[in-house]
Amino acid sequence: MNMMVENPSPEISETAEDIGKQYAALCFSTTRGKTRVLLITSRGTGRWIVPKGWRVEGASAAGSAAREAWEEAGVIGRIYEQCLGTYTYLKYFEKAPDKICETQVFPVKVLSLKGEFPERGQRRRKWFSPKKAASLVQEPELAHILRTFDPRTLHPADKS
Repeated sequence: MNMMVENPSPEISETAEDIGKQYAALCFSTTRGKTRVLLITSRGTGRWIVPKGWRVEGASAAGSAAREAWEEAGVIGRIYEQCLGTYTYLKYFEKAPDKICETQVFPVKVLSLKGEFPERGQRRRKWFSPKKAASLVQEPELAHILRTFDPRTLHPADKS
């Protein structure tokens, strides 16, 4: 079935089949009962985002999110297979039509942050309270996921 999605611009992919699937990591840490989440800056605009990217061949969706957390933020962590929710955003390409991406978010408990990682010189990273992080991201659905995140609801059987 060829389902149509709202097309805000003629330069954007139009069909459900054209929607990109991405996987994001909500990197978190809990100290003395306080939860903090790690945001990074995007390479293009410098806005605050969570690490995200395309599926890694041979990896689960959560494993793909964790790989992005390493590459984009230097995160070594415990992966949870529990999807926290989904958000959409518009991905811009220089030499191809822009694409709507549906992004599944998976929690990653940060065990350590490395100083050397693949995209170190391209991004900044910073810890925020979930509420503050929610106020900084542009995507309303991601803001809701951040605002309502509670690591106590994670299922221990879902970690790898």
